[in-house]
Amino acid sequence: MNTNERRVVVAVDESEESMHALSWCLNNLFSPDTNNTIVLLYVKPPLPVHSSFDAAGYIFSNDVIKAVEKYATESVNSVMNRAEAVYRNFQNNIHVKRVVGCGDAKDVICGTVEKLEADTLVMGSHGYGFIKRALLGSVSDYCAKHVKCPVVIVKHPEEN
Repeated sequence: MNTNERRVVVAVDESEESMHALSWCLNNLFSPDTNNTIVLLYVKPPLPVHSSFDAAGYIFSNDVIKAVEKYATESVNSVMNRAEAVYRNFQNNIHVKRVVGCGDAKDVICGTVEKLEADTLVMGSHGYGFIKRALLGSVSDYCAKHVKCPVVIVKHPEEN
């Protein structure tokens, strides 16, 4: 990859924070004289895998599984359409690729960044406090520690 080419992965999801991170990335990381590729990465949670009876004794019919898969597909389309609305108004020298992964977000994001040899990873911050972050974990903290490229974690401006 020559010095005028940049490949930036932006992790997107249903949150306003991820769309703000995408907008920030477009406004701050690209200059008009470079050949840019932005990779929009959406990670679907894995579908639940159960035997015909799980621990609670519920039966997961094919109809339920199809409904969950349909919802996941609709979520992907919704997020990518929102992202398109953000990048549509920017310069023409940005090539956009859409990538959808499935699994644990932190693992999929790190694996995709490595596979694509990204120059930068951009993520939004949900702004969790110490307790919530300690209980839930932080995908952005994990990625910042495990990917080889620079990571930009974009905070959403406080609403007044």
